[in-house]
Amino acid sequence: MAETQEPQMLTNAELELKADARGSGEVKRISYARLIARRFFRQKSAVIGLVIFIVLVLLAIVGPHLTPHSYTDPDFTALGEAPSAEHWFGTDGGGFDLFACVVHGLGRSLIIGISFSIMTTIIAAIAGTAIAYSRGWGEKIGMFLLDTLMVIPSFLLVAMIVRSASGQTGWLMLIFGLTAFGWIGYARTLRTMALSLRERDYVTAARYMGVSPIKIIVRHLIPNLGSILILDTVLGVISGINSETAYSFLGLGIKAPDTSLGFLLSQGSSAMLTTPWVILIPSAVLIILCVSMQLIGDGLRDAIDPHSRAAGSADKDDESKEGDAK
Repeated sequence: MAETQEPQMLTNAELELKADARGSGEVKRISYARLIARRFFRQKSAVIGLVIFIVLVLLAIVGPHLTPHSYTDPDFTALGEAPSAEHWFGTDGGGFDLFACVVHGLGRSLIIGISFSIMTTIIAAIAGTAIAYSRGWGEKIGMFLLDTLMVIPSFLLVAMIVRSASGQTGWLMLIFGLTAFGWIGYARTLRTMALSLRERDYVTAARYMGVSPIKIIVRHLIPNLGSILILDTVLGVISGINSETAYSFLGLGIKAPDTSLGFLLSQGSSAMLTTPWVILIPSAVLIILCVSMQLIGDGLRDAIDPHSRAAGSADKDDESKEGDAK
């Protein structure tokens, strides 16, 4: 009997089963993480964003060792000097090497953005799922607390917290202040998503088996929100960097002798007409950083969505594998 001809296109569910087939008709399952990674790297824009982000991280780590100048030691023989072989990005009005300041400021902004994003995601995941899992008065009290925290003037409180810190510890206080109020909106969103999870059979079974609420939240509710948490963490980096930039630009964030991209923008805004590179170069680095994170976030969103074009088709997978085998 002739073999049944295989259809040209397969659904996403069938694609997941056929993803590791090697020509002999063998079908293997692949992990969810590997499937997401495969969909992510199918997108050129996401790969470009990831490459740019890695380059910026390496620049922040290696950059201070590439120049003999320090961001804290001014060169009084080169005040407001344009970019040159000695000072790659030029100097500002005080003689500080702009390249040294940018690479240090880039690292400081990355630390603040990544720390803020990870901490707010963890707090929001625990608080949001805990409120969703609890019922009755527990849920009502939790939502009342979230609604109360939402109306607190967080901008002024964060500014007061950071203003009381010294120049060297200001970035730590800024992370603390941003995290203290940045998780509230995430928690409300995650609570809404977790409401449907608490009615699932495995959660009900675990509850009737006497599993403690903490274990149910950590083992069942939070892991099933993993895709959303990863996406929120990536996009949260942009939010943290933008918040740091806003506070520092207004003089309420990072202070000398420390520096960040927002602080450089604040210092360079007053000399934009006489030494434009002082503000244009940090602005370009900030824009490139945010665009790269946005591209990564869009790529992850399409990779997580099973109905997106990033899912591809089985035919393309087979053709690429046959080409690699040859």
